Amino acid sequence: MINELFGLEGKSALVVGASKGLGKTMALSLAGAGADVAVVSRSQKLIEEVRDEIIASGRKAVAVKADINREDDIIGMAGQVIDYFGKIDILVNNAGIYIPAMALNMTAEDWDKTLNINLKGFFLSCKTVGRHMVDQKKGKIINIASVLGKRAAQASSAYSASKAAIIQLTRSLALEFAPYNINVNAMGPGWFETELVKDELSNPKTRKFFLSKTPLRRFGVPEDLAGAVVFLASKASDFMTGETIFIDGGFSIW
Repeated sequence: MINELFGLEGKSALVVGASKGLGKTMALSLAGAGADVAVVSRSQKLIEEVRDEIIASGRKAVAVKADINREDDIIGMAGQVIDYFGKIDILVNNAGIYIPAMALNMTAEDWDKTLNINLKGFFLSCKTVGRHMVDQKKGKIINIASVLGKRAAQASSAYSASKAAIIQLTRSLALEFAPYNINVNAMGPGWFETELVKDELSNPKTRKFFLSKTPLRRFGVPEDLAGAVVFLASKASDFMTGETIFIDGGFSIW
């Protein structure tokens, strides 16, 4: 029964932002649960490496280069994946950037860049793939938000605003897509030692501060997301929609 609930055999997944870090680990985790996986990034070389790793594990995989700021790229991305697998059962939106800056020092260009990638790109991906899922009357959409969509931190106004918006976008889309048997949920990672925040966490005082605010007293590693993404992609989460699971070592408890 458990294998039936959590297994993804016969499913095809699309992971946007899968070249490294959390996205790569989630793509490999979905493949490990039995799904065939399309990996998407602006870096062709990196996603080809992830694709090859998935194929070596015994699953089908395809690498698609796309810029999620561009709607025509997203439409082309979805078309390529559907042509290759015949369908998209699972969408994971993970692409994102973090530009640390105090509000008074943040440029309009950096604000726009953050919101375009972290919010507009997610919306366009959900819209495009969601249309396909509406036609097939089923699907799972998983948006990667952040604990900073719930908790405030200095020098993160644009990033926090984009991730708070993702949490509410997830709720809104869950309501709109529910009649078509499409589940839309989000994951809110806490502080993970990834490329995205390596500069922030390289500061000893910053590391000490965030560890002191994390009850489990450690930073996350990409593998900490593996179980949650498989759960949200699987039959086990069929009666769950519009929710955000925070995987943050307890950071959001405070």
